[in-house]
Amino acid sequence: MTVAADRVAAPAGSLLEQSPLRTPDVSDPTLMTRRGWWLVILNFLLPGSAQSLAGNRKLGRFGLGATILMWVLLIVGVLGVLLWRSAVMWFLLRPFTLIALGVIVALYAVLWVILSINTIRLVRLVKTSRPQKAFIAVLAIVLLILQGATGALAAPRLFAAGGGIGTLFSSSAPVVPPSDGYYNVLLLGADSGEGRDSMRFDSISVISVNADTGAVTITGIPRDLQHFPFSEGSPMTEMYPNYFEGQADPACGWDSGINQLTNAVSFCREDGGASLYPDAEKHGSEPEIEATKDAAEGLLGIEIPYYVMIDMHGFAALIDSLGGVEITVDERLPEGPGPSYEGQPAEEWATGWIEPGEQHMDGETALWYARSRYTTSDWDRMERQRELQAAVISQMTPQNVLARFQEVARAGTDVIRTDVPQGLVSTFVDLAVLARDQPVTTIELNPDAGVDQEWPDAAAIQQMVDEALHPEGTAE
Repeated sequence: MTVAADRVAAPAGSLLEQSPLRTPDVSDPTLMTRRGWWLVILNFLLPGSAQSLAGNRKLGRFGLGATILMWVLLIVGVLGVLLWRSAVMWFLLRPFTLIALGVIVALYAVLWVILSINTIRLVRLVKTSRPQKAFIAVLAIVLLILQGATGALAAPRLFAAGGGIGTLFSSSAPVVPPSDGYYNVLLLGADSGEGRDSMRFDSISVISVNADTGAVTITGIPRDLQHFPFSEGSPMTEMYPNYFEGQADPACGWDSGINQLTNAVSFCREDGGASLYPDAEKHGSEPEIEATKDAAEGLLGIEIPYYVMIDMHGFAALIDSLGGVEITVDERLPEGPGPSYEGQPAEEWATGWIEPGEQHMDGETALWYARSRYTTSDWDRMERQRELQAAVISQMTPQNVLARFQEVARAGTDVIRTDVPQGLVSTFVDLAVLARDQPVTTIELNPDAGVDQEWPDAAAIQQMVDEALHPEGTAE
């Protein structure tokens, strides 16, 4: 009774000192084995607990404090996304926040590995029984690798996300609310190939994203469409009050096609268009891009505050970073530099062929698919480019992007430029998730749609676009 009473009355610290976890009987292999299993598992489930119970209490308290902090951050983050999604996503998808989280995750991963190595020392494997000695060692090593890999995977992705958002998206462009229920973005495919004395837009589209449902409508504007109006208030309207007439300077020698705006605005002006659009550079844009926005606004009758430009020379890298795209090919298309003389059969100059049917295309093949024009019309080419854009959108699932995040971020910052502000990134991420469950609507302003390529009827085009964006029975 006296011994029992002494144990009951003993301070908690004394009991902990006498526990088999802290002061085990090292001559008992069974006890040491059971203790080893407990320490390894406790360290994995609650890092710092093994040290608090059997090792350096100061290190254990630090580890437990860091673990509790990580759990608090995780729980608060999850609850925030569930209850205040927009505000929390706005905060999380900021360069500083992502980089700070990357540093926290990396430091915690290092601490977790240190605690795991220390736990293996505390186990004292030489005192455990066989064959469980080997099993404990294998489990400890596997969990150690898993802990290190968690940090090695998560931290670089957070750093890449923070750096990518900071590099790619504008920190100075103003956030513009949706117009008539849509976010409208000008999508430009730029061709900076050899022999070009300026960056011309080989592909011009407007992506309209419904601000409530995420539904996507892509309007394709032919690159050679002529005599289009500019939006009201555009500096280009002062120069061309009725429609774009091209560059009058014979030294430039270009026509009134919409992809010639680069030459008229920048290449043929001494100031490079800076006097026309003095704020363009400050907001992450260029005068020729702003002029193309104004042209698309005047033609389609919608507000287009932002642009995304993809350099076609690097587009293949972006597709490869997503793991390729799935495309249904309708007709056989040649790959190659094109005919060396008029009328030369494709069989003589083609370096390869894209065969009809379901195709999983890598970046290079997809680029040939989008650019091929010698055996088909420009209108067919436009449809293929729009099909490829939709295929890329479909590949940008959260799972796919997360799995390949560093490759996607690297390719994106190399080939994409935009003035979409950082403050809209979280909104567009939410809408992209919604868009995954809906078909992409396309409008092609080509002769099949009744659009005259030399003298387009802007009023008829605006009505066509309005009916597509606001079908009968839906509110604007």
